[in-house]
Parts: sequence; C-alpha cells; structure tokens
Amino acid sequence: MLIDKFIDYLTLEKSYSHNTINAYYKDLKDFENFSKSKFDNINIEDSNYSIIRSWIVELVNSGVSNRTVNRKVSSLKSFFKFLIKTDSIESSPLEGHIPLKQKKKIQVPFSKEEISSLLDSDYFPDSYKGLLQKTIISFFYFTGVRRVELIELKESNLDLKSGVIKVLGKRNKERVIPLLPKIKNLLEEYISERNNIITKPEDDLVFLSNKGFKLSEKYVYRTVSEYFKLVSSKTKKAPHILRHSFATHLINEGADINSVKELLGHASLSATQIYSHTSMEKIKEVFQKTHPRAK
Repeated sequence: MLIDKFIDYLTLEKSYSHNTINAYYKDLKDFENFSKSKFDNINIEDSNYSIIRSWIVELVNSGVSNRTVNRKVSSLKSFFKFLIKTDSIESSPLEGHIPLKQKKKIQVPFSKEEISSLLDSDYFPDSYKGLLQKTIISFFYFTGVRRVELIELKESNLDLKSGVIKVLGKRNKERVIPLLPKIKNLLEEYISERNNIITKPEDDLVFLSNKGFKLSEKYVYRTVSEYFKLVSSKTKKAPHILRHSFATHLINEGADINSVKELLGHASLSATQIYSHTSMEKIKEVFQKTHPRAK
C-alpha cells in the first residue's frame, strides 16, 4: 500500500518523530476515507484536484480551521511528491494549489513577573508530585525545550556535573543546552526524591510519574495550564508558551538571536524571528517613558 510505503520513507529516510508520522498517517487516511465514501475513488493515487477541493470544502464547512486544513493539504502534497519520486504518478494534482488564508497567530509569552510569582510561590504541594510539577515548569522556562523533548529526556543525556543536557529534537537533531545553577539544583533535588520512591524507573527517563511511568503529553500540558491559571489571565497557557517566554526574555535582555536559534533547535533563523518581536511588556515600558501624556 502506497500510504504505508510513504510512512516507511518518513520513518527510515526522513527520521521524523513518532507524533509527526502519526499526523501524516491520519491526514492521509482521512482523505482516503473521504474519497472512497464520496467518489468511490479506491486508489488515493488516482485522486484529482476536484476531489481534493471537495475535501477541503467539507473540512471548512465542518468547522475545521484554515490553519488545520492547510496542514492536512500539506501532508497530501508531501505524499504526492513522494509518489512522483517513486514513479508512481507523473504529476501532483496539488500543483498550483493556493493555501487558504489564515489569521496570524499571535502568542503572548508569560511575563517575568508571572513566572517568578509562580516559581517562588507555595502553590506546589510538599510531595513528589509537587516537586515533579515544579521541576517540569522550571525546566521548560530554563531550557526552552519542546514538550516531547522534556518527556523523552533520558538521564544518560543529563550531565549535572558539567551542567549541560543533550536534547534530541526534530529529525533527531541533537543540541546541547547549558543548565543554570537554579535548575541544576532543582533537578538534583527532584532526581534524589524520585530515586527514593521509584525503584524501577522506565527507560532511563528523567521525568516519571510517582509509579515510575513515562509522562503523557496531556499530563504535562495540564500541569503547565493548571498552575499558570493561578498567576496569569492569558488565554493560552500551554507548555509552548514557556518555550516562547524563554526565547522572548533572552532576546529582550540582549541575547544574540543566532544563539537563541541554536538553543531552541530551529533549522532556520526565520523560525526564531517570531520570538524577536517586542513584547507587550516592552511596549508598555516605552510608552510610559516616552509618550508626552504618560506623565
């Protein structure tokens, strides 16, 4: 089956992450099921632009956002490129396709005050769970890692003596991130407590539940969201906002954008530049200092 061959290609040759591969597979199967049910088009490689356009219209009419529709179509486009590469088809039905317009997504980072008011608070219970959750949130802000990178971090890639971690990012690209004394000390405290209560940790992982199991993405998301509800009124309170805050605060304090790019594990500088916009905090500060009616 061509979809399976494409998934093998993404796994073995492109070294995409498990989550990325699952997203591609789901998008392709969704389209295949649509074309079979609406057009009796059993072979996905025989699809034409008319069928794809009908799928796009159905997705939009069912309330799927333009951003998500564009991502799904992008999965299909990559699949057709693979079919051309393997001589399964001569040309892509998506050649010349124009993506749907989408609103620019503005993500507002947490302020330094919001982060400090949480990390310096007594909100975290005096228990293994509380220490785990505080370490998770602190680790995001002190390192700028992605959620999956935190979950998959192995103790063998954590060098507390030298104060560095090795992170395996997208497409298995490895990067080294230094650890500041505060997060290094917190990690030492957490690992010591973890080793006291967990006798058989799973897969050399750093972050584990109190039963020794790997953390789920949902648990990590909920941890960040629930705690930041206590100190922030911002709409979005996801782990990625802590990564955003890490980058924005570094740049606002004068860090070189190329260095921030390396810390984040971005392939291109353009991906990092979205964090270099002036934060609302800075805008307010400039207004207060320079606007003639502010005094």
